Amino acid sequence: MPECALTRTQFHLLQTESKDLLAAQKLKVLVCAGTGCVANGSMKVYDTLKAACETRGLNVCVALREEGGENSVHLKKSGCHGFCEIGPLVSIEPLDILYTHVHPEDCEEIIEKTLLGGEVIDRLLYHKDGQAYQRRDDIPFYKLQHRIVLRDSGKSDAEEILEYIANGGYSAFEKALFEMNGEEICKTISDSGLRGRGGGGFPAGRKWESVRRNVSDVKYVVCNGDEGDPGAFMDQGVMEGNPHSVIEGMLIAGVATGATEGYIYVRAEYPLAVKRLRIAIAKAEELGLLGDNIMGSGFSFHMHINRGAGAFVCGEGSALTSSIEGKRGMPRVKPPRTVDKGLWAKPTVLNNVETYANVPQIVLNGAGWYRSVGTENSPGTKTFALTGNVVNTGLVEVPMGTTLRQVIYDIGGGIKDGKKFKAVQIGGPSGGCLTEEHLDLPLDFDSLNKVGAIIGSGGMVVMDEDTCMVEVARFFMNFTQNESCGKCVPCREGTKRMLEILERIIRNEGELEDLDTLESLANTITEASLCGLGQTACKPVLSTLKYFRNEYLAHVVDKHCPHCNGRKRHLEINPKLCRGCGKCKRNCPMEAISGELRQPHTIDVTKCIHCGACWGACPFGAIDAIEEEG
Repeated sequence: MPECALTRTQFHLLQTESKDLLAAQKLKVLVCAGTGCVANGSMKVYDTLKAACETRGLNVCVALREEGGENSVHLKKSGCHGFCEIGPLVSIEPLDILYTHVHPEDCEEIIEKTLLGGEVIDRLLYHKDGQAYQRRDDIPFYKLQHRIVLRDSGKSDAEEILEYIANGGYSAFEKALFEMNGEEICKTISDSGLRGRGGGGFPAGRKWESVRRNVSDVKYVVCNGDEGDPGAFMDQGVMEGNPHSVIEGMLIAGVATGATEGYIYVRAEYPLAVKRLRIAIAKAEELGLLGDNIMGSGFSFHMHINRGAGAFVCGEGSALTSSIEGKRGMPRVKPPRTVDKGLWAKPTVLNNVETYANVPQIVLNGAGWYRSVGTENSPGTKTFALTGNVVNTGLVEVPMGTTLRQVIYDIGGGIKDGKKFKAVQIGGPSGGCLTEEHLDLPLDFDSLNKVGAIIGSGGMVVMDEDTCMVEVARFFMNFTQNESCGKCVPCREGTKRMLEILERIIRNEGELEDLDTLESLANTITEASLCGLGQTACKPVLSTLKYFRNEYLAHVVDKHCPHCNGRKRHLEINPKLCRGCGKCKRNCPMEAISGELRQPHTIDVTKCIHCGACWGACPFGAIDAIEEEG
C-alpha cells in the first residue's frame, strides 16, 4: 500500500492551524468573484483595492498562511452572494459590512473611511424603501433564506482549501472514513430524506445503497453539473463558490459505496466553475485528501472533470455517462439502471451538484438535523434561480415547503414596474406554468407534482400580465425540439409536430381542433418517450393549455392576442444594465445575440423570434421589450 501524504493526526493539526490562522485575521475584505460580479468588473475592483492598499503601506495578504500584522488586510475572492444585480459586491469582516455596486473609483474611499477609519459609507450600502442595510443577512432578499448549500458562498475564499478546512471542511469525510461503514453512511443519507436535487427527486440514500450492495471490481461516483435549463445557474453558483463541498460529498459517496473514481460533468459554458473545480481538485490532491491511501485509511479516490458541449439531453443520466465515455450523448432503454450498469457498464452513483453539496452537513450534523428543515417528505432546502419579471433576480436557497408567494414577493420583491403577476415557469423545459391560484402552494416535490409541475433543477422564471403564454409554450417546445437527441420517434417527431402547431397558432392561423391535437400529441409523447426529458417535454404546453386556454382561443378564434398582437414590439438589451456575462447569448436558439465578454451585448431584431430565452436567462434584468410606433 502506498504511503499516505497526510495522516489523520496531521489532518487534525492542519484543521487546528487553519482555524487559528483564520481567527487571527483582523480585517478581511472579500470581493465577489462569481460570474455575475466578474462580468460587472469585480476583478478590477479587486486589483485596485490591492494596489491602493499597498500604496498606503498596508500589508495585503491573499493566502491563509501569509503572515499579517497590525497593518494587514486579508484580501479574498469570494463565491457568488446570489444577488447578482447589486454587484460588484464587497464584504468587509468583522465589521459586517456589505457594499454594493462598487467600482474601482470607490476603492480609495473604502480604504480611507472603512478599512482605516471604521466608518460606514452609506451610499455604497443596499437601500430599499428609504432604509439602508449594513449587514447582508438583514437585506430582505437574504433574510428569509436558509442557506445550507450556499452557507459559505460570499463569506469565504472560493479558491482556498485551508479556509474550507478551517470552517469544518472535510471533517464529514474524515468521520465517514474512520467512524462509519458504508451501510451506516447510506442509512444516514436515507434517514435524512435527502432527495436528488437534479429534477427527479429520487431518494439519494436508496440509490447509494443499491450501488453499495452491487458486487463489482470497479464502481464510479458521477456528478451532474451540466445544468442545461434556460435561466438556471444554481449548480454554477455552488461549483464557483464552494467547489470543495461537492468534492467532499463525492468522496463520502465513494466511501459509502466502495467507488474509487469520480467524474464531474460540467458544461463548457461554465469556464469559471471548471477553473475553480480544477484548483480545488489540485489542492486536495496536494494535501492528500484525494489520491491513494487517503489519511492512511487504505481508501483511494481519484477525481476527473469532463466538459460537456452544451447538449441539454446530456443532463439525463445514461446520456451523460455515454458522453463521458466519448460516445454521442443519447439515453438508453432502462433497465438496467445506472446503479447497476452506469459508467462503462459498472455500478454508478449519479447525483447532481446540489445533492452532493448537502451530504457533508448531513454526515456532520445527523439525519435528524436535516429533517428539521423542510417538509416531512421533502426535507432540507432547495436553491432556485429566480429570473424574469421580478424586482430581485438572483440565486436563492429556501427550506422545502416555502411558498411561491414568499419566494416571488418577500424575497424577489414582487413584479417589476408594479405590474400584476401572471405566471411562473418552474422546472425549466421539463416543468410547467403555475398561476396566481398557486402562489400559496408549498415548493416541494409532492405538492408540485399534484398540479402538473416539477421542481426540476430549480429554474424559476416569473412572468407579468403582458406575457403571452402561448409564446411561452412555443419557446420551451422550440428549445426541447432543438435539443431532442432524436433517438426515439415520439420525442423526435412529436415535439416537431407540436412546435409546428404552436407556430401556426402564434401566427393566428390555427384552428380549434389544433388544441385537441396538441393535447393528444402531448399525452402520446409523455407516455411513449424513451427518457425523462421526452416524458416531461410537454408540461409547459399542457399547463398553459390548462390555465391559459383563453389565450390560445384568442389566437385561434379571435385571430388577435392582446399580449403579442395588440402592439408591435422588439427586444433590446439595455447597455447600462448589461454586464456582458454572455448568458443571453448562450441561451438564444436563433444566434441573434452578439457581443464580447464583459461588454454590452446586442440583439439582431431580424433574427429574433421573441421566444424570451434571453429574458429568462439574464440575471441583471437587462432585456427590455420596446414598443414600436405604428
